[in-house]
Amino acid sequence: MVLFRRLLGDVLREQRMQRGMTLREVSAEARVSLGYISEIERGQKEASSELLASLCTALELPLSAVLREVSHAVAIEESILEQASLAATPIAVGRPAGDVVASAA
Repeated sequence: MVLFRRLLGDVLREQRMQRGMTLREVSAEARVSLGYISEIERGQKEASSELLASLCTALELPLSAVLREVSHAVAIEESILEQASLAATPIAVGRPAGDVVASAA
């Protein structure tokens, strides 16, 4: 199962680190507790739209860019899960479909 909150947290953490910002700096800018931001980055808490907007503002990043990046990550994970599911599906071995094995005539 793909967890949106985990992927969102990964994207937010990556963006924060690319900007060289600490959790404390983002916390002060966004006016959100450091612990709560940490939980969001670790995928343990869901971010409301208001909180996400505050974090994006603190990171000087458009909300649309974050959502686009998370959407891309979701698509990749879905593809990986689909491929794993297909690989785990047993392949039918035996006679080709349509061959008559027995008749009740």
